[in-house]
Amino acid sequence: MNTRIFSTIGSRLLGALPSLAAVIVVTFVIMRLLPGDPAAFFAGPAASAEAVEQIREQLGLNRSLPVQFWDYLGDLAQGDFGQSFTTGQPVAADLVSRLPASLELTIVALLIAVVLGLPLGVLSATRPNSWVDQVTRLVTTTGTCLPTFFTGLVLIYVFYYLLGWSPAPLGRLDLMYSPPPEVTGFYTIDAVLAGDWEVFRSALAQLILPAVTLGFFALAPLARMTRAGLLGVLSSDYVRTARACGLSSRVVLTRYALKNTLVPILNTMGMVFSYLLGINVLVEKVFAWPGVGSYALEALVASDYAPVQGFVLAIAVLYVLLNLSVDIACGLVDRRLAR
Repeated sequence: MNTRIFSTIGSRLLGALPSLAAVIVVTFVIMRLLPGDPAAFFAGPAASAEAVEQIREQLGLNRSLPVQFWDYLGDLAQGDFGQSFTTGQPVAADLVSRLPASLELTIVALLIAVVLGLPLGVLSATRPNSWVDQVTRLVTTTGTCLPTFFTGLVLIYVFYYLLGWSPAPLGRLDLMYSPPPEVTGFYTIDAVLAGDWEVFRSALAQLILPAVTLGFFALAPLARMTRAGLLGVLSSDYVRTARACGLSSRVVLTRYALKNTLVPILNTMGMVFSYLLGINVLVEKVFAWPGVGSYALEALVASDYAPVQGFVLAIAVLYVLLNLSVDIACGLVDRRLAR
């Protein structure tokens, strides 16, 4: 089994290399084709043509695209993602400092979607056409149709402006608190490890609304897949045989039906998590969340190439690792997939 797992890891990583290479090439080309001149942006509107040209030369933008691309590949080979001109810091350092914020938000959002979506899917499948099924359909349809930024704005208006239950959407922590000592980069976990419960409550309060915004969107596909998978399994021959043998509905559901629905649910969770990493850009901007999404968006507005290229490459690597983890999890659940 261990040999099969290592073989799966090796084959998936090798298969991901062409995709990562394509991401590097496409991102580099698209960034150069987008309107906007980084040299003119950083020189300012009052700068002369000579000053803009001097900055362009300093940034290396006056060289041909093949030369720029070759230099970019050389820097990547050394682990250098370039320098961000908007922050003045290396892109790698910016990504490392901001990535935990995005991951904490996305993981908590996925947990919310799993905790709510799976039970809704199970109840909907075991009680088709009931009021529970109708409510589940309404929730999933609403979660799919509403844009995440609109959901976030509605939640801010209701729970912060009208009710006053939520703190101001101004980042990961209330301004009166300092971040906990960094261990994982997740403020909630680091605050618990430090035993600072005031910071933990503040970090959790700031996290709830953006996580619910993303989780509400992710809930829909999980609930739908759970419902569809269970409906198919519950109507299968072996489930009818198990019921005919006198097994209780609970045993049939947990031991037979849910077990045989885990693989498509895990695949859906992987796809949802990957998608959340991409769409959290809008949520981060709405809630002033200092993650990699808002960082890349600010760099894109400034035509700052290096941070956008680093962001896309980092997300692509996360996609590869995530898909690899899902493949391994599916292989552990269904041994036939590990062969």
